[in-house]
This record gives sequence, structure tokens and C-alpha cells, in this order.
Amino acid sequence: MMKKIALITLSILVLLVFNCCDSNDDNQPHENKVINKLKFIDEYIIPDNTMYQNTVFGGISGIDYVNNTWYLICDDAGAPTRFYTANIDYDLNGFSNVAISSVKELKDKTGNAFTEGNVDPEAIRVTSSGNIIWSSEGNINGKVNPFVRFANLEGEFISEITIDSKFEVSNNSDKGPRHNGVFEGISTSINGYWIAMELPLKQDGEAPIIEDTESPVRIAHINNDGTFGKEFAYELDAVARQSSEDAFTVNGIVELLEYNTNQFLVLERSFSTGYSDGGNNVKIYKVDATNATDISDIESLVNTEYTKVTKELLFDLETIRPQLTGGIVDNIEGITFGPKLDNGNRSIILVADNNFSAFGAQLNQFILLEVVN
Repeated sequence: MMKKIALITLSILVLLVFNCCDSNDDNQPHENKVINKLKFIDEYIIPDNTMYQNTVFGGISGIDYVNNTWYLICDDAGAPTRFYTANIDYDLNGFSNVAISSVKELKDKTGNAFTEGNVDPEAIRVTSSGNIIWSSEGNINGKVNPFVRFANLEGEFISEITIDSKFEVSNNSDKGPRHNGVFEGISTSINGYWIAMELPLKQDGEAPIIEDTESPVRIAHINNDGTFGKEFAYELDAVARQSSEDAFTVNGIVELLEYNTNQFLVLERSFSTGYSDGGNNVKIYKVDATNATDISDIESLVNTEYTKVTKELLFDLETIRPQLTGGIVDNIEGITFGPKLDNGNRSIILVADNNFSAFGAQLNQFILLEVVN
């Protein structure tokens, strides 16, 4: 009798341990624990000036995929501030269709429409509770702070994250965020979210130029209680291409995607004016923050000792430029995992912000990649 009880007890313990391990595994942010290689499959273009429910489709700065629905946030400076949902169909042979299915207006905290100049949407993710988290770069030149907010699937305001003061507009010209270089990317995490700056804070380093500079940007964790937690530093590349005198150049993080604890895919995009192919150079890096220093309590990264995240080039879109429309790698700003392909490998979708072709002809470009290990 005692042996039977002991065996039953042992069986229960084994079951508990097994379930515990399963639970921890299920809590990982994504199924992709290891990513070693990405393969290009196809491209899809939605024509410029495509209308949907009295809005012009374009300016897509972020994308996410949950439960067979795609969510795309638009950074249109005019009204309405909005996100779209879409049906995107593809297989190992490529895209078959991209169809917009709805558009939702994002409302301010009072339930009203945003006024122009007070919001600059950049990233969107669907939360485990079925709402969305989204970011705005604000308007630093106009003294409007960036923000991170939750909304329901109708775009109605739910709550706002408490922003660490270092990311707010500063009256000190040597401190605070740079205009159009703030909260550019969001990723879900196993216990909260990640938010990435596009450019360094003024007190942390220089914005990238064609020569190498110290240009660390902050990737910050947002805890489940809505507060900012640990932060890591990511070193940006130099601007990829020389531009003519007085022309515009930039390089920064445009999106990140956690695929394992403290491990990310990071989209880094360099842009220089004056090029017929659009002037964009886009790379996907594998990034590991496991051994990086928590810099959340460091006011300035200049002349400070700390350990940055490691980055390893995973995929350079230059390698597929000849296979893209017009040889154009457009202004890629969004990345998300999609459903598994027929061979069991995971898919990844990239999307471009075409800036509504305000600076010359651009593309509403979707790119399909396969995770191949």
C-alpha cells in the first residue's frame, strides 16, 4: 500500500514538473527560440493613392499579426489618426493577396480626434488581452511629448504608460529626445513590452552620420504595472550612403521584435536623399541583451563605461534589391512574425512607410521572408 502511495505521489510530482516546464515554455513571447537565417520569398505592392473608406492607404509604420488578422498603423500627420486591419494571403510561392478589411480611428484621452501636430503614430502591437499598444513620437520641436498608450480594437483610449522623464521634451538644448527620433518600435515581451528609440538622446551621443560616431540608442522595458524598467544601449551603424551637400541623411532603429528572452530582431534603416532607388538601406540584426548593462539609472552615456547589446547582421535587404520593384528597397518600418508556412517554417512580413509619396514616388511595399534554420 505504501509503495502504491509513493508511486502515485511520484507520478503527481513528475506531472507537476512537466506542466510547469510547459507553462514556462508557453509564456515565451514567440515560438522562434533560435533564428539563424532568413530567406526572401516575395514582394507585394498596394498602388499609391489607394482609397479605403475615405482614407488614403499609406504611411504604414508598424505591423502585427494575431489570430489571422493583420494590424497596420498609419503615421498620417492629418486626420484621422488611424490603424488598419487586413487579410494577407501567401504561401511558399509568394503573396496571393493583400486586402484591407477595416480602418479604425485612434482617439485621444478625451475620446475626441487628435489635432494635427499632437501625434505621430509609429508602432503597434496587439496585447494578450486583445487590445492594442501603440506609440507616438510626439512633436519634439512643437514641445509635444511622445507617448505609449493602450486602446481597444475600436481605437478608444484605455490607459497611458508613465514615461520616464529622460524621454520627455527638455528645455535644455543638450538633453532629451531629438525631433522625429523617439519611440519608433514596440515589441511584446513575456512580462511586459519593449520600446525602442530611433535616435540617441541628446545627452547620450550623436545622431549617425556617414563617418562612424558613438550613437547609442536606448531600448527600454515597460513593466506590466505600466512603468519603465531596465534599459539597454544599442549602437547604431553609420549612415550608409553619402548625400549631396545640405541634403538629409538619417539612420536609426525603426522596429524591434523579441523572439526569445532578451533576444531580438532589430530593423535598422539608413536613408539619404538624392538617390533614384529611394536612398534606403535596410538591415535586420540579431540582437542579444543578455549581458548588456542596465542603463536606466545612467543619465548620460557619454564618457561612461557600460556594456551594449551585441548585434549580428542577419539579413541585408541589399541582397534582394534586384528582385524588388524598380530595384527599390523602400522605407521599411514594420516587422512581424506571420503564420507558419506549409513546410512548418515561420514567416516574417516587412512593410514600408511610403510617406504618401510626399518626397517623391515611393511604394506601399510588403516583403515576405521565411525563417530558415
